[in-house]
Amino acid sequence: MIPIRDDTPRFSTPYVTYFLIGLNTLIFLWEWTMGWQSRPELNDLIFQFGLVPRHVTALLSGAHVNPVTALLPFLTCMFLHGSWLHVIGNMWFLWIFGDNIEDYLGHFPYLLFYLVSGIAASMLQVLLSPNSRIPTVGASGAIAGVMGAYLILYPRARVLTLVPLIIFFTFWWLPAWIFLGYWFVLEFLSGTATSIAATTSSAGGIAFWAHVGGFLAGILLIKLLPQRPHRSRYGAY
Repeated sequence: MIPIRDDTPRFSTPYVTYFLIGLNTLIFLWEWTMGWQSRPELNDLIFQFGLVPRHVTALLSGAHVNPVTALLPFLTCMFLHGSWLHVIGNMWFLWIFGDNIEDYLGHFPYLLFYLVSGIAASMLQVLLSPNSRIPTVGASGAIAGVMGAYLILYPRARVLTLVPLIIFFTFWWLPAWIFLGYWFVLEFLSGTATSIAATTSSAGGIAFWAHVGGFLAGILLIKLLPQRPHRSRYGAY
């Protein structure tokens, strides 16, 4: 199911959401031109700034691993993407759900919320795939945090959704709790299936556990962080 838009109003301009979408897009365009010019150079970039779980576990086990090399990717990996479909899909979800969370938290707290959600997502991925040597990249974990927060704050909001029905497509207005709940269950089951298959240490794929971790982190964080003070319901914040 593909979300088209939601019906939750916002009362401030989501500058941070715009900034994140622009930054991720620019970085991916840089990746794309780098790959077009030198594929090995792009691979080196992904392995250097993507999160490799084995590097983290090696550091924790006392091996001689550069801490910066192992830990910096917790931050940098969420600004790299593997394909056009990857970055477009992530930025589309951020566009739909991010503005309302920024509206609720305020600009700087929202940025911290986004980054912490992404880091928490990567932590769960490392915990459940500790021996993987495949670099994990993408903003999906951080955006999953945004979606988890949206579920808590606006469960009864409606999401216009493109739904494929065998040979044709239709549009449905779905309650946010149904759309986001379905998404989370699907990610959890996919992560469980991936773990059972024991393929994460030898092959690439989707980091489902990062999505689960980000979503749960978003739920927790939005309960801990205060709502921004409102100067006026319809005015600027």
